[in-house]
Amino acid sequence: MFNTIIIRNGEVAIKGENRPVFEKKLMTNIKKALYGMQGYKVYKGEGRIYVDADPEIMDQVIDKVKNVFGVVTLSPAIKTEKGYDNLKEICLKVFEDAIENGEYKTFKMDVKRQNKSFHMTSPEMTKDIAGYILSQNPDVIAVDVFKPELTVYAEFRDNVNIVYARKIDGVGGLPVGINGKVATLLSGGIDSPVATYMASKRGLEIEAVHFHSFPFTSEKSAQKVEQLAKIVSLYTGNIKIHMVNLLPIQKEIAEKCPEELMTILSRRFMMRIAELIAQQTGCGALVTGESIGQVASQTIEGLTATNDVVKSMPVIRPLISFDKEDIIKIARNIDTFETSIIPEEDCCTVFLPKRPATKPKLEKIYKAEEALDVERLVSEAMENATVVDV
Repeated sequence: MFNTIIIRNGEVAIKGENRPVFEKKLMTNIKKALYGMQGYKVYKGEGRIYVDADPEIMDQVIDKVKNVFGVVTLSPAIKTEKGYDNLKEICLKVFEDAIENGEYKTFKMDVKRQNKSFHMTSPEMTKDIAGYILSQNPDVIAVDVFKPELTVYAEFRDNVNIVYARKIDGVGGLPVGINGKVATLLSGGIDSPVATYMASKRGLEIEAVHFHSFPFTSEKSAQKVEQLAKIVSLYTGNIKIHMVNLLPIQKEIAEKCPEELMTILSRRFMMRIAELIAQQTGCGALVTGESIGQVASQTIEGLTATNDVVKSMPVIRPLISFDKEDIIKIARNIDTFETSIIPEEDCCTVFLPKRPATKPKLEKIYKAEEALDVERLVSEAMENATVVDV
């Protein structure tokens, strides 16, 4: 029955002179989300974005489009030929479909006319169509013009009629890629997939970097990260994962440096390597899933120590002030939580010190790193890295 979708893009609509650029990117991303499907058309008209789709694929199209960043709400609608009598019949159809699929006690009509030469005003049309619907459905529903449970919207245009009732929530945010590209440190835990999702929601394209300690960590651990990236990619689009083996670096740290600095020193190497990968892949920032005070390395001093090695770009931490429950809630909403809690070791649990330093001093860290050939270790890790397309 429904043959078009009205897209509302919220924040994109207030971008002033840059609005066409944002809208073009959003349309491109919608087309990417629908890639491989047949029977649809994405276009702009009357200040909106529309997706015309065959009725038989409408539900599939809605499921994909609502997960595209930049889509705030969407409405499946009927677009049909012009004419007032036809408009009344379509309003009745949309009303009866809504009543069949939901429990409503009150409703109202909301009619807007584009053709001001038509002999009825919008309020007159609203009253007339509401009366027609009630006459065809006596004792089914009452009218409430102030707080209706159901509203049927009708647009009486010069060339077409458009009628809809439902407004489905999208994920909001900004179109992916409109604000550049970032490298996100993606582990197998709960936090980093959520941070990746949050960064992408602000219009950032994603390149992922995953550190493992194979063979101390298993192939299943890497597969878990790939699965997490696959889930997140439903929102972000395709993700490349740079798989970096940190084990040789961790072994040298364990042999030559104070045990309590293992975590911080490992994190510093991760940031060095991630920055190089970011530079090579055209990224303008790093993204991590760190949150203040959540673990020993995420104190102010710990974050200062990891930031210290990143010289050419900012480090973005979308979850910095989030409670763990806040993060878990988002993880559940985006369907990464159940995968994240699968018990697989990651590189951060290998060589975990008994008493990790919570307030590391940079002077002590610099002294410890004098025992390491930092440039060689980073270079070898980069040479042995592999890339997985998700």
